[in-house]
Amino acid sequence: MFDFLDEQADKHQITDADVRHTWKSNCLPLRFWVNVIKNPQFVFDIHKNSITDACLSVVAQTFMDSCSTSEHKLGKDSPSNKLLYAKDIPNYKNWVERYYSDISRMPAISDQDMSAYLAEQSRLHLSQFNSMSALHEIYSYITKYKDEILSALEKDDQARRQRLRCKLEQVIDTMALAS
Repeated sequence: MFDFLDEQADKHQITDADVRHTWKSNCLPLRFWVNVIKNPQFVFDIHKNSITDACLSVVAQTFMDSCSTSEHKLGKDSPSNKLLYAKDIPNYKNWVERYYSDISRMPAISDQDMSAYLAEQSRLHLSQFNSMSALHEIYSYITKYKDEILSALEKDDQARRQRLRCKLEQVIDTMALAS
């Protein structure tokens, strides 16, 4: 996902490192992890009382501040939750930077490796999902937005190299014959 964001930044000639950092922070840590931290009942079967909620809000705010590129000026009127971890935030920010840097240096996963991994996961969880229902939902979405999807696949360089538009058109044609 972060590679995609970097590619988009390059494509649109966005060289500001803060913008790239913000994109990455907004797409995974802030959209997903902060939500899980603040709302563990979404993932676990637990009751969250008001004290736990307040504590988790402090943790989530610290996490959000750690992902931010801006410096927060703290003073005597700053909220106590900001003051609590103020001295740790610079270290946490370095961790976030190193995380993004480490990911950018990782080798890209080949299509073959990704396919093998997905096939293995599918095999491991075969009894947990209704594949036909999932395929029907995907197909319904594709038929609804067929023109937009095909157009987007035609415009994307990587999709063109993999001939994804042609492959999708074949799937659509096959499904049309079957129904």
